[in-house]
Parts: sequence; C-alpha cells; structure tokens
Amino acid sequence: MPASSPARRSKPTPLKPVRNGRFTAFARTMWLLFGAGVVGLGLFVLAVSGNFLELFGRMPNLKTLENPRSELASEIYSADGVLLGKYFRENRTPVEFKDLPQNIVDALIATEDVRFEQHSGIDMKSIFRAVVGVATFNRNGGGSTLTQQVAKVLFRTRADLNDGSLNGNGKLGLLITKTKEWILAIRLERNYTKREILRMYLNTVEYGSNSFGVNTAAKTFFNKKPKDLTNAEAATLVGIVNAPGRFSPVAHPQRSRKRRNWVLRQMAKSNYITSAQLMADTAKPIVLKYSVENPSKGLAPYFRTEVAKSLLAWARETDHDLYADGLKIYTTIDSRMQKYAEQSVAEHLKLQQKWFDQHWKGQLPWRDENGKVIPEFLNISMRRTQRYKSLMNQYEGNRDSVNYYLRKKYKMQVFTWQGEKEMMMSPLDSLAYYKRMLRAGFLAVNPLNGQIKAWVGGANYKFFKFDHVRQGKRQPGSTFKPIVYAAAIDQGYSPCFPRPDVATTFPAVAGRAPYTPRNFEGTFSGRVFTLRQALARSMNSITAWLVMKLTPETIVAYAKRLGITSEIDAVPAIGFGSSDVSIYELCGVYGTFVNKGVWTSPVMVTRIEDKNGNVLREFVPRTREVLSEETAYVMTNMLQASTTEPGGTSTILHTGFKFPYEIGAKTGTTSNYSDAWFMGITPDLVCGMWVGGEDRSIHFRTGTYGQGARMALPLYGLFMQKVYKDKSIGINTGPFPKPAAPLSIEIDCAKYYGGPRDTIPDDQKMQVPVAADLDDQDI
Repeated sequence: MPASSPARRSKPTPLKPVRNGRFTAFARTMWLLFGAGVVGLGLFVLAVSGNFLELFGRMPNLKTLENPRSELASEIYSADGVLLGKYFRENRTPVEFKDLPQNIVDALIATEDVRFEQHSGIDMKSIFRAVVGVATFNRNGGGSTLTQQVAKVLFRTRADLNDGSLNGNGKLGLLITKTKEWILAIRLERNYTKREILRMYLNTVEYGSNSFGVNTAAKTFFNKKPKDLTNAEAATLVGIVNAPGRFSPVAHPQRSRKRRNWVLRQMAKSNYITSAQLMADTAKPIVLKYSVENPSKGLAPYFRTEVAKSLLAWARETDHDLYADGLKIYTTIDSRMQKYAEQSVAEHLKLQQKWFDQHWKGQLPWRDENGKVIPEFLNISMRRTQRYKSLMNQYEGNRDSVNYYLRKKYKMQVFTWQGEKEMMMSPLDSLAYYKRMLRAGFLAVNPLNGQIKAWVGGANYKFFKFDHVRQGKRQPGSTFKPIVYAAAIDQGYSPCFPRPDVATTFPAVAGRAPYTPRNFEGTFSGRVFTLRQALARSMNSITAWLVMKLTPETIVAYAKRLGITSEIDAVPAIGFGSSDVSIYELCGVYGTFVNKGVWTSPVMVTRIEDKNGNVLREFVPRTREVLSEETAYVMTNMLQASTTEPGGTSTILHTGFKFPYEIGAKTGTTSNYSDAWFMGITPDLVCGMWVGGEDRSIHFRTGTYGQGARMALPLYGLFMQKVYKDKSIGINTGPFPKPAAPLSIEIDCAKYYGGPRDTIPDDQKMQVPVAADLDDQDI
C-alpha cells in the first residue's frame, strides 16, 4: 500500500440482536396465556352474569337492582302515636342518611373500606392484599369493598342466588359467588351514589341480638337513636358487624372492647379523630343499655298478636309480607289506657293470688263438683302438653323414659309476682306451679265507634300466651242476664214490672229432669221486686221466670242479634250464662246498650300504610241496628241500678271507690265460683273482665272470695281510678245521653208505685233485704 495513501479502516459491522429462541417462545406463550385468561375471564363473567345453562345461579334483573329489597320490620302504633311493637323476621327499621351521625360513617369507612370514595365497586389493592395474605398465611384484611358487602347482604348472594348446578362445588362455588358480588358491586356503583350505598349498608347488616341495621342496633345496645351515638359507641357497633357472635359486647365484653379500640385506632389513622380523642375513647368501658325487642315486651302484646292474626289473611290476599314489608299499622289502642289496664290487672291478680294461695295452703286446688281432689289431674294435664308429645316422639312411646324426664329437675326461669326467678323444677313441678296461678282477661272498648282502647289477655305474655279476651271462652254467669232483660223490655215488660221472688220450675223434657234455678243464697224470700231491682240484685228466680215466659229460643235469637257468635244452647239455664262466650263478644253486647241500640263490631286497626307512607287500607266498623234507641236506653238505666239500688251487686263503685259519675254494671259468677266476671259501662267506654283458673276445677271454695263482685269488680275500680285521674284522656264523665223523643216506657219505679219508696203503701212496698255492698246473687 503506498505510503502516501491513508490507512483504510474497515466499517464496523452492526451488531445484530442475539435472539434466544427459548425466551422468545416463553414470552409469546405468556402473552397468549394472558390474552386467553382475559378472554376466559370475560367469558366466565358473562356466563355467570347470564346464568349460562343454569350452571351459575340466578342474578337480579334491572328492576330488582333499581329497587333492592331487604326485610323491614313492620311497626304497630297506638291511636296516640306510641310505637307498640314490631312484626319481623329480621328486626330492621331503616334510617335516612341525614339521620346518620358522621362518626359511624367515618368508623365504617376507616375499618371496612378506606378507599371507598376512590373505587367503583372493586378495590384491586384490597384484592391483591387479600390474595397475598392467603398465600403467606397472613390474614391482614379481606378484599371485599363496602359495595360488595352490600351486594352480598342485600341480594343474598350466598343463599337466594346460590342455586346453580356448580354453586356447591367448593372453591369453584366460592369463585362464582365472589364473581356475582363483583358484578353486582359495579352495577350498584352505577345506579347509586356513595351516600346511598353507605345508607344501604348501615340499614342492612346484622349486629347480633336480633338487630339488623344501625337504627335497631343503636336502640338494642344503647337505647339511643343513631344520631346520638358517641364515637366509642359508634366504634363498638362497627366492630360488631365483622362477626356479631364473636364481638358481641353482651356475650364477650372484653373481646368487644378490644375490637372497638382497634376501630378507634383505624379512625385516628385516617384522621377522623385526634390522638387526644383516641386516648380518651379507648380508656372508656363499654356501658350498655341492652334490651332485645321481642313480642313479649312492650305494651299490648296480646293485642299485637291478635292484630297479626287478623292481618295475615289480608297480607296474603294483597301480596304483602307483614314481617318484611316495613308496613305502618295504626291501631285504636290508647297507650295510656293500655298502660293502666296492664298495671291494674297486675295489681289485682297479685292480691287475688295471695288470697288464693292462703285459701288452698297445704292442699291441692283441683277439685271436682263435690270438692274432692281429682285423681291423676296433673298426669292427665301433662299428656295434653307439647312437651309430653315431644318426649313421646323422641323416645318412641317409651313411658319409662318419658316419665324420667318429666320428673327430672332443671334450672328454669319462673314467673312470680315478685319478678322472674330461676328455680330448680321438673316439668311436672312446673305444671303444678302454673296450674295454681289465677288468670285474667280485660278489654276496654269505645261503644260509639267500636274502637278497642285496652286489651290485656293475661298476666304475662312471656309465660302465659293464651289470650283470655278473644281466644278464651267461659260461662259468663249473670253477665248474660241483660240479654234476657233486653228481650223482656222489647216484648213489652217495664223495668217497674213487679214479680215475686218465688221458685220457677222448668218441666222435665226429653230425658231432662225438672229444673228449678236457685238464688245465690239458696232460698226464695217471697217478696215482690221490680225487674229493675231484680237485675240490680242479680236474682235468679225472676230471671228464670222471664226465660220461661219468653222461651230459651227467643233469648238465643236476642243473643245473636246483640253480637254473640259462639254457640248458645236454648236450654232453661240460658239466662244464667250456661254457654261459653268471650269477653270480646260481651263487650259488643253491652256496647249496643250504650250506643243507642246500634251493634258495632270491635275495631283494632284504623289504617295500614306502606313503608313510603301510602295508605294501603283503611278500616271502618260494621254496624247494624238491633234494638230501638228506647230499649237500649232503658237497659243502660237498668244497669245503673246495680250501682245505685240498695242491695245492688256493684254499689261499691260509689260507696267504696267513690266514683261520682254515672256507671252501669253487671257482675257474674258461675257454679262453684269457677269464673268471676264484671262488665262496666260509661257513656263512652265499655269494659269487660274475667278472672279464674286455667281449668274450671281450680277456684275458690266460697263466695267470700270467689264471686264476681269480689274477684273481678275491683279490677274495674282500679282501672277507672287511673283513667278518671288522667285528664289527658278526656273520658266522658257526664250522664248517659237520653233519647231525643220522650220515653214510652216507665223507668221511675218509685213513681210507678205512687211516690218515693218511704211513702209507698204497705201492701205495695218493696220489702228489700239490706245486703252487703259486695254481695253478688249469682249462681
């Protein structure tokens, strides 16, 4: 190469990328797998969403999504606006977002979903954290957002939507369920605001102790409204929802407190509370005002049970669910009268039970008509119980095994008039104890419109479910007599019609022996009494004569006209209440007298509204005119004689209780003092009551304690004392209104006999034996 020639350098050859065949194939495979996974996931989501081949279970449609349904407790209110109770399977009453305190919202977000405001239903960070936690055995939080939890509870993804062919297949079934919750969460976020989703959550989730939703939980655990919760209380409730059984402040107070303090620390971590607030709140103990709502608690439990029975048919016919639709039921009950009625029944029965226990001390009270102990009474009674039937089924009829467990003692909560007590008792001991307990029923009705104002079906609903107002029927004794006298007035008899107190004998017919009803004292005086006096004194002899004159068939017809729906036998003893009736029926009869002869069906409910306040149904009483206004007024006047006539069975209402107002009344006592009755009327209130044993064979042995004037009348006096004293009730204390037209029936019996009683000629003078205020001349 010439020296002058520059040195020629060769160009560097460009470097070509070195391809690793294996790496390229792996990357391509990964991308293909990723793409296939995305496509597969998409197809899986579509299949789940559409329930392909019914493999994955149902999904809610758009309409359901726009109107999600959760079970809401229906509420029942008194006429004066007091919440009496609820009907529910899940005790849930919703609350508006504006009524939710900020502290419970903050506690919820800080604890359950700190990025709630940023995500759209699915939080990928939470899902990744949950997956890593499972892989590393470090459960440091779940992957579900609040919206997913709403979807889970609101649409019951693990129950109602879990009906596909693949749902029961372990982890695959869980994946399907989770996928549904993801899909529903996204749809919820599209259809609702964040506030609405928070409200759904707080109104839906379970807090334990039969409380669903924060409104019920706040009342159950702290007896507060949600807006009144403190930070510590709000944190306690939020801490419960993760596991109501595990973190219950009732069952596990220490564990609940630790959980509450963890929630408070989460709130501080998210800057919802200060460090000073955190220190103060974590140092506080959990102070509960715990009370679980149940049908046994609150006012008028027997009445509420009866309302439910009457509304269930309506609910079925109209496609409503009484226990889940959040209905508002407005009743006729006056909460003040109801409270006084329950107090009076308790006061009266407590005293009666004391006397009854002393009366039978050391003896068995179940006796036959001859006063002898009924053999095998408890064993026969036990065989009628559900416990006995269950044991017979459990031990396949082996009586030795059944008898062993009937005599085995257990710890049990027992009702006493000093409060519930825990006692060691066998089922037979318990049966014997409760058989000795006296029972009662009480009903107060406004006769002018049929509205029921107070209803007490027994001593204590928790222990005695049987309702003695409508469910229970017993012989009414002499409280049935006004039906006989109403028929007599209608047939032309005057209250002043004179009749001697002599025996009336019904002849023997069709194998029935001759029947001669006796007076209370067992004798006949031969003296002359007016019908008004005879009813006031509850004289059987004169009632028997009227039944014979009018015929038992006529009395049955009048009973039916006046509202008795029970079967009434047309027998000579009909006038003395020989056929069973209820307090409910008798109040309708006596209400007809006060309401100018118009029978009015008792009314329990005035209207029903849906959860949005729309009126679904209004109730009006059925009425029919069954007596003339004149006959009705004459009967009202005759019933007053019981409280004003010398020897009247109810004069103690004026002489003892000192009531200065017009009151009509009738006492009733049945054979052997098995049933004690009293009916009281005022211008706008009819009250009926019964007191007795669960079995007719359990009763007092003498009229000193067992007659209606002693065993039932004082209950009325106690109740009316409270009602008259409470001026806010506005009970009518005026006289019974007279008909506008002049009476064609004479009711001034002194005038009928020519002047005041002390100037009546000797040959016409009523020779009235003076009786004690509390004497009751019934059978």
